[in-house]
Amino acid sequence: MSSQGVGEDCLGWAARDASGVLSPYKFSRRTLGNEDIHVKITHCGVCYADIVWTRNKLGDSKYPVVPGHEIVGIVTKVGSNIHRFNVGDHVGVGTYVNSCMDFNERYCFLIPKSYPLASAAPLLCAGITVYSPMMRHKMNQPGKSLGVIGLGGLGHMAVKFGKAFGLSVTVFSTSISKKEETLSLLGADKFVVSSNQEEMTALAKSLDFIVDTASGDHPFDLYMSLLKTYGVFVVVGASEIKIKPGNLIMGSKTVSGSLTGGTKETQEMIDFCAANGIEPNIEVIPIEYANEALERLIKRDVKYRFVIDIENSLK
Repeated sequence: MSSQGVGEDCLGWAARDASGVLSPYKFSRRTLGNEDIHVKITHCGVCYADIVWTRNKLGDSKYPVVPGHEIVGIVTKVGSNIHRFNVGDHVGVGTYVNSCMDFNERYCFLIPKSYPLASAAPLLCAGITVYSPMMRHKMNQPGKSLGVIGLGGLGHMAVKFGKAFGLSVTVFSTSISKKEETLSLLGADKFVVSSNQEEMTALAKSLDFIVDTASGDHPFDLYMSLLKTYGVFVVVGASEIKIKPGNLIMGSKTVSGSLTGGTKETQEMIDFCAANGIEPNIEVIPIEYANEALERLIKRDVKYRFVIDIENSLK
């Protein structure tokens, strides 16, 4: 989460240790290369991965850590070998390079100027994380049925893509409080409380696809029973998978995992969102609120993605 200037020191917010507490941090970076573009960062999305890295959840973080990988902004300078981008273009960069570097042309995506930059930021992680497997498993077939487990940053984007693809979308959540908003605001067709056995069993063999965005334990065997023959269950969350072999073999079902997407499909997704008016539901915050935002994210208290207003709060 940082702001940069050509030939100048950078200013960001960094964690110095595994407490994960962020505070202002000055650092320097290399000069602009021939194949780089310099971007004035305007917004940066907040992802649970920021908690993982700042708090050393995987045991390999190197401090100080300046988090943020849903970065968007405006091109201010380009290297001599740059042909795809021009000064003034709106661009984004996702999980390929971190925010303390200039952006190599290969890793940047053009954002249509008609599309809000704040809304574009979450597409670079939350958006592509669900869009990529949905396209890979042909979940863009109108009339098919999709189940979405979990309704956070990833889940709400899976709902939006599903509806744009012409699917019948059912959302599974542990909280009944999300029902009205899921149906009225996000446009899902059905909402099911996953702990309600009667509602769950009533959907047996009714879904062509399921996208699982949730973490923590949940009943995989029960969800597998909701799939039709040849149904596809895609895992993008971080839960441990426990499935009885018979529930997978019967019906020739597929379980697939996915992390993120490539550069070509990320640009395709951005263009698709711009053409179809698909925008994440976001809460825009100043950089000073970053620590509180991370704590709220842990408590799942966000609808549905925090986006930091870098341009107006980090100077």
